[in-house]
Amino acid sequence: MVILNAVLAIIAGVGGMFVFYWVFNALVERLSLRWERRIKPYVFVAPAVAIVGVFLVYPVVQTIMFSFADRNSTAWVGFENYTFIFQDDRFVEALFNNLLWIIVVPSFAVAIGLLIAVMADRLKPRGEKIAKSIIFMPMAISFVGASTIWKFVYDTDFRGGEQIGLLTAITTKLGFEPQRWLSLQTFSLNDLLLIVIMVWLQAGFAMVLLSASIKGVPEETLEAARIDGAGEVAIFFRVIVPQIWPTVVVVFTTVLILVMKVFDIVNVMTNGRDGTEVIANRFYNLLFESGENGQAAAVVVILMLAVVPVMIYQVRQFRREEAAR
Repeated sequence: MVILNAVLAIIAGVGGMFVFYWVFNALVERLSLRWERRIKPYVFVAPAVAIVGVFLVYPVVQTIMFSFADRNSTAWVGFENYTFIFQDDRFVEALFNNLLWIIVVPSFAVAIGLLIAVMADRLKPRGEKIAKSIIFMPMAISFVGASTIWKFVYDTDFRGGEQIGLLTAITTKLGFEPQRWLSLQTFSLNDLLLIVIMVWLQAGFAMVLLSASIKGVPEETLEAARIDGAGEVAIFFRVIVPQIWPTVVVVFTTVLILVMKVFDIVNVMTNGRDGTEVIANRFYNLLFESGENGQAAAVVVILMLAVVPVMIYQVRQFRREEAAR
């Protein structure tokens, strides 16, 4: 039944859009050539603009309005919601943790992806494909699925049974005591253990894009550097990296935007317990557990204001990269 509904939805959606464009295109072609050229572009663009307006612009405006309303979105309360969340210890904790994620994840994902890309490019074609496929494989796993996998890695049995958690099994074999890894707040260790999951997921993405960029570096520049006596390390940092730097920035900002909205990993692993709260999970708890619609909307507005400048920078950087090609 589910498959049948999906097939019917695809047929109805695709068929409906085909009929829409066919009918309106036929109507426009009945006009004079002058008016046809003026109107036809809008016929094809209007549906996309309408969809963006309904599913993006309208929810944004509505969320901003709700952020100034009470918990039931029935009365205006001004800036009370914003005042509350900035005095909320959990939200302040979430801001700090998001900052930690922003600093660590993009940096390590790009660094590891770049390292693997360089090393894999030195392998034989078959070995390169196998190595890259293995590193890229986590990208095929959802955040929830990855979190479930890593829950087993961090699992600890305090009843004296065999340790099935990989990390606990290794540390106990080395003579250390079992630990509740995701409760260790010293030096934000539990946050860092969650961050490892995101780095594991995103390193393959960074590797693929950076590897493609490295392959685009002209061989002549590398040969010229070798003739001048430059070593491989110097060639990498002084020849390769400057030429692929725009791609490095694009990959970094892409991962950065994703990290700013991180939710699934924290929600599945800890739900924000033991000092691991992040902004998106705080929004979820305020909305669905506490029923505070206004405060949850205010959290979303703050997150949106933080993400938009980074997105604008990313678009500009991408345009610069395209113009330089």
